[in-house]
Amino acid sequence: MGQPLMTELITPQGSRSISAILFDKDGTLLQFVSLWGSWSECFLKHFTRRLEERGLTVPAKRIPGLWGTQHDAEGHITEVDRNGPLAMGTMDDLYAILSWQGYSLGLSWAESMELVHRCRLEADALLDQSKPALPLPGLQRFLDELAGRGLPLAVVTADETAAAEKHLDWLGIRQYFAAVVGTDQVERGKPFADMALLACQRLGVAPSSTAVIGDTNGDMRMAKAAGAAVAIAIAGTRSGSSGQRDLPDADIIIESYAELHVRGMDR
Repeated sequence: MGQPLMTELITPQGSRSISAILFDKDGTLLQFVSLWGSWSECFLKHFTRRLEERGLTVPAKRIPGLWGTQHDAEGHITEVDRNGPLAMGTMDDLYAILSWQGYSLGLSWAESMELVHRCRLEADALLDQSKPALPLPGLQRFLDELAGRGLPLAVVTADETAAAEKHLDWLGIRQYFAAVVGTDQVERGKPFADMALLACQRLGVAPSSTAVIGDTNGDMRMAKAAGAAVAIAIAGTRSGSSGQRDLPDADIIIESYAELHVRGMDR
């Protein structure tokens, strides 16, 4: 097996020689709130309503702290804590948080898990119907540029693999990725190295020549744990002091894909 061709990744902080890129999915390939905001609103609405039918109430002021969300006056999710459970946790983490709430209010653990499962099905059905997946600005141009260089790409996500595949199909970008690794394929999810190492194995590249692009510090810590060549955080409007505070383990922080380019390297 030959050595993968090296490509020069050009960033605002200089260039790096790489042979592959691993992308996080939510907040990195697709706009986080457009997808998970609507899903979470539906899930939390059904959860609180079903509890109220049993005479149980989750105080409204506690709702944002459950999954790390910010809400407007109408209760719509406008932003998330990029280092909180919704952004970084697994689906099982999210279900466990709500199951604990039901249990703490007086349901048995079994009753609470069943209630959460029903709410999940309702939220999933809404998502499948509306397909609210939107790409990050500049993503398509960057993917086309990478494809033109033949650079191997993979997705490493805290989501489950089947859901990740579906969301990539909604965006029309599944064909760009040689591998999709969800948290259900590894023993330990982010911030541990397992997903990055598995993705590199499937791409046939060394972690030390691989770039990782993500939007949470968990992504950055995963990259560091795997020994990646560079950990790049896409922070959007958080790219200033806020981004540096939220993403302390990033090697490079960018606002958008407009700041990244690739070119071939002389052999």
